Amino acid sequence: MITEQKIAELTRQHLTNGSLFVTGIKISADNHIHVLIDGDQGVTIADCVALSRHIEGSLGDSEDYSLDVSSHGAASPLLLPRQYKKHVGRDFIIKLEDGTKAEGTMTECNDEEIKLEYIVRENKPIGKGKINVTKQQIVKYNQIKESKIKLKF
Repeated sequence: MITEQKIAELTRQHLTNGSLFVTGIKISADNHIHVLIDGDQGVTIADCVALSRHIEGSLGDSEDYSLDVSSHGAASPLLLPRQYKKHVGRDFIIKLEDGTKAEGTMTECNDEEIKLEYIVRENKPIGKGKINVTKQQIVKYNQIKESKIKLKF
């Protein structure tokens, strides 16, 4: 029987250089294995092919299975603090655990939290009219329910 632990061990054996890491492993009831990887400098097709060949070579023909290895994908929610570092300067939409939403440009991140910057319209301090005011919000990773990059087309 093919287990997530077995696939995780095989990926760890192959991804020893440290710049690539696993963001998800799913195995369906009919042994369809889907491995998602991400990298500090991105993921190439060659990275996916090499990992796929390593897993297939290790599993051999012992069982019937199908295997997909792919990059995490731009539209997929970020899952690990490590994934945020390469996205500084990008716009995010974040659903928080308390049910609220945060949206803005990530200006900084570290191992504990990210900093979002956003613009709001506020009344002028003196006189009539409104002005743009830049605000910042600190979001800790444990407060994030789902975090997605806001894609621009």
